[in-house]
Formats: sequence, C-alpha cells, structure tokens
Amino acid sequence: MTVLFFLRIMVVFCLVLGTGGAAGALSIPLLAPKPLAGDWERIEPLLEKILNENILSFWLPRTLDSEHGGYYLNHDIQGRPKGPAKKQLVVQARCVWFYSRLINEGRGTGEIRQAARHGYEFLRDKMWDKQHGGFYWEVDETGTNATMPDKHLYGQAFGLYALSEYAMAFQDAEALGLAQQLFRLLDFTAHDSTHGGYFESFQRDWSYHADPTGRSYMGVPHNLKLMNTHLHLMEAMTAYVRASADPVGRERLRELITIQSNAVVRKKLGACTDQYTWDWTPLEGKAQDRVSYGHDLENIWLLMEACEAAGITGSPLRDLYKTLFAYSLQYGYDEKQGGFYDSGPFHQSADRRGKVFWVQAEALVAALKMYQWTGEEVYYRVFDQTLNWINTRQADWQYGDWFSTISESGDPTGDKANAWKGPYHNGRAMLECLKVVKKVPKP
Repeated sequence: MTVLFFLRIMVVFCLVLGTGGAAGALSIPLLAPKPLAGDWERIEPLLEKILNENILSFWLPRTLDSEHGGYYLNHDIQGRPKGPAKKQLVVQARCVWFYSRLINEGRGTGEIRQAARHGYEFLRDKMWDKQHGGFYWEVDETGTNATMPDKHLYGQAFGLYALSEYAMAFQDAEALGLAQQLFRLLDFTAHDSTHGGYFESFQRDWSYHADPTGRSYMGVPHNLKLMNTHLHLMEAMTAYVRASADPVGRERLRELITIQSNAVVRKKLGACTDQYTWDWTPLEGKAQDRVSYGHDLENIWLLMEACEAAGITGSPLRDLYKTLFAYSLQYGYDEKQGGFYDSGPFHQSADRRGKVFWVQAEALVAALKMYQWTGEEVYYRVFDQTLNWINTRQADWQYGDWFSTISESGDPTGDKANAWKGPYHNGRAMLECLKVVKKVPKP
C-alpha cells in the first residue's frame, strides 16, 4: 500500500515537472476537452469566404502606398480613396501584424509577404524615433515629419505586437532585436513597479507631461491607467514572449494577466470598466460607470491566450470568463438578430445600440473559444447567431470589408479605412475561429 501510494505520488510529481519544466507543466488541462457539436461543414467555408473574398480582397492591394511606404488608409464607406492622409502607428502596426499573422498561419502568399515587409520597413524607417526610441504616434503622409511625436503605451503596444509577429513570420533577427529594444525601453521608462502595470502617456523624450491632467492621445488625462491600454499591452506581450522567450517579458505578462483578470474587474458588477488612477482605484461617475461589451469579450479570449504563452493554467479564471460573458449577454446582446451593441450603463440594457464592427469580431472569437472550453450550448448559439449577423449585415459584400457601424435602425455608417480601422479585428477573428473549427473532429 505504501509503495503504491509512493508510486502515485511520483507519477504526479513527474507530470508537474514534465520535460519542459514548470512552464510546460502548468499548462496541463484540468479537464479533458469536450468534442464540439455544431454545423461546422457550413461554418468553416463561410469563415474562409469572409476572410478571403470579403476582407483580404478589400485590403490587398489597394492600401499599399507604393510611393511613400506603409499603408494608405483613408477610404469612404464604399472603399473609395478620400485623399491624402497622415499615418498613425496603431493602424499601421495592426496591418503589419495581420499580414504577418497570415504568414504564421500558413497563408503567406507572395503578395501577403510583400505587404507585411512593406509595412514593417515603414515602421522601422519612418515611425521609429531614432533619437529617443519608441514609435511616434503619427507621421505625415510621406513619413518625413512626425506630426504627433509623443509616446503613448497604447500605440507602443501595437508596435511591439507587430514586430513580434513579423519576427516570427520571417524568422527575422533584426525585427526581433527591435522588439527586444522596445520592450526594454518600455520596461525601464513606463513600468510601475509600485502598483503594477504601466504609466501610459509620455512626451517624445519619455519624460512625463508637465500637466498630468492634460489630454493624452487617447482623449483622457495623462495620469490615468486604462483597461483598454493594458488589454493590448497584454496582447502584445503574449506575442513578444512567444517570439523571444524573454523571462522578464514572461514575468510582465503574468502581471498583466493579474491586472486584466482582477484590477480592472468590478467584482460586484461582474464586468470591467476602463479608467483608473495609478494605484488602480476606479474612476466613478456617469461617464465612467459604463461597460464596453466588446472590450470585456475581447478580454476573455486574450486572457486565454496570455495564460498559454505565460505557461500558466487558465482554469482558475473559468468563472471570471463566464461572469464577464454573462454580463455582456444579458445587457448587450441582440437576441432577435444576433450581434452585440456598443456599451451601456451599469446593470442596464445598452443605450449605445449601434453594432460596431470590432465588437462583433471579438464577440465571435470569445463565444467560440468559450464553447470550445466548456461545451455549453449557449456559447455556440451566440457564435452562430453573431456569425450570421456578420455575414448578412456587417459584411459589405458589394464593396468589400465590414461596415464600421450598423445603427439600431439598420443603416450602415462610417469609413472602411481610417486611423482606427484596418483588417486587424475582423481578419484576426476569422483566423482565430478557423483555428478552432479546423480542430473539430469531422464525422
């Protein structure tokens, strides 16, 4: 009996250690994955069609700026060019990330590889601040002048995200070196070792703003921490750790997981809010007491990815994921037509009832990954209905890509491409969902 007990202990011990060390051991699932039931023979071709015939066919090759470099992103609702446009870091980096991710998913045609390299070279040569380090927020059309030279961590996060994905796609040592340089700069200048997370808004030389209450590039005071910024820092750090295996990066990623699963979650509410002081005290008031359903749903699946990259199990967060999803489902979901509204006050139905393209993209991924993890039918239903909404209403099958917003009355509004709209949210959603669907056992 004693020997048998000892052998059992040794088996458990070996499983915990594993051949890959502690990081590999902690990723062992506590529950066996459930086989998924669903109409995958219909869904998989539809996801492929939206990705290739609606999204990629719009963005390539019309948005490559062959004259000045980078991407030209200033198109109206029908995809027609609107004239010269400045180039902002967030969307330029998102495009580099997207084309690089296509390569990493085995979809790297010559045209896609060219598009990724084209954007990376613009980031490296035109948007990187060679004097102070980091990326400018905005440059002019040609990339000659920095029109918004200050540094904000939201933009830097997407720079790190793009560099990391590109480095993996091309096995590019230069890009990885630049990602490592950026990470170290952010860690040295912006990491808050007292309260956790990152200070967000800086002048060009990485000094703090003289007036901390002035408005940052994100439209809020310089001296705030945002759930939104830290969400994308976590996303970027996930890619960076996968690309570099940097142990300090992994430590920071685990810290960001704690922030995104704890500090920004309003426990009594069961949802997240966006604005916090440096010590993570939430701002309160009519403007702040709101829930953005898209960000909460995005947070769910990005936390799943972050835990995997950090080498820790996400199982203790299962109840949190269910809680966040349930809140958005109760107050922000359109039960009749599918899809999620924009946002709403605490414990009330959405009052901003436009359906924004990126919200549908993030909801789609979150619902499918929750179904993959739990096997619970409610998540499949939300996934299927939201995909139907995207296919029949959000996607523009006449002119390409997705409408920016569909109003409550059903009218599409907004540009197809601008400083905040590229192929990142919807393209990423198709790739993530296809990864899950392709793993489903087919009858």
